[in-house]
Amino acid sequence: MTGTSLGKSKISPTGNSSDVSVLGISGSPHRHGNTETLLDAFLDGARDAGAEVEVEKVVIKNLIYRSCQGCNACHKDGVCILTDDFTPLFEKILSVDVLAIASPIYSMGITAELKSLIDRAQPYWARKFVLKTLYFDYGHYQSHKGLFISTAGQSWDHVFDGAFPVVNAFFSDMGFEYYDNVIANKMDEYGGIKGHPAAMNDAFAKGQKVVRVVKKIKKKKSSEEETDDSVQAPPVVE
Repeated sequence: MTGTSLGKSKISPTGNSSDVSVLGISGSPHRHGNTETLLDAFLDGARDAGAEVEVEKVVIKNLIYRSCQGCNACHKDGVCILTDDFTPLFEKILSVDVLAIASPIYSMGITAELKSLIDRAQPYWARKFVLKTLYFDYGHYQSHKGLFISTAGQSWDHVFDGAFPVVNAFFSDMGFEYYDNVIANKMDEYGGIKGHPAAMNDAFAKGQKVVRVVKKIKKKKSSEEETDDSVQAPPVVE
């Protein structure tokens, strides 16, 4: 998607259907590089998980947006003063069941592109913790899964550690359980993601798995709600 072509998706709660919606967001400034390629493998796995799966990818580099101004105006009404391509993207995020955010590791953290998106989520933090107008219950978190997808050139196992807390805070603010990571280091050693012996298959498998998990949860929830609806109060005997 480019520019404002994302459209204006309405915020809506997850329905009783077993349909699963998956959104992948690439925060890499390098198109079709290691991280976006790994994200694509994850999304391919999600599509392969069966029918009734809606999969979409957004590339932040292609969007028109501004970074958070730090004005705290959203603390008063829960609304960002900025209106740009991030505005409908946040609405889309709130409407999906599975959210995968992807960023390579730059200087031991996520990219400026993805950090801009996360910083712009401040209105949702304000709604939750300042205004108390936004609340996600346990059932919502259980049926909404967030995954972090990342690559790094270094071989250090701790190279991703700086990114995890930021990702965790974002998922929590937006109503997603931090479900899993799809990460691959040693890109310099392997000559890129396609030279990695396991990363692409791992991403594909995790895409399949999370969709199947969410489908199962949604079907169970739908069945329980149907059972509740079918239970009628006993007649009143006078």
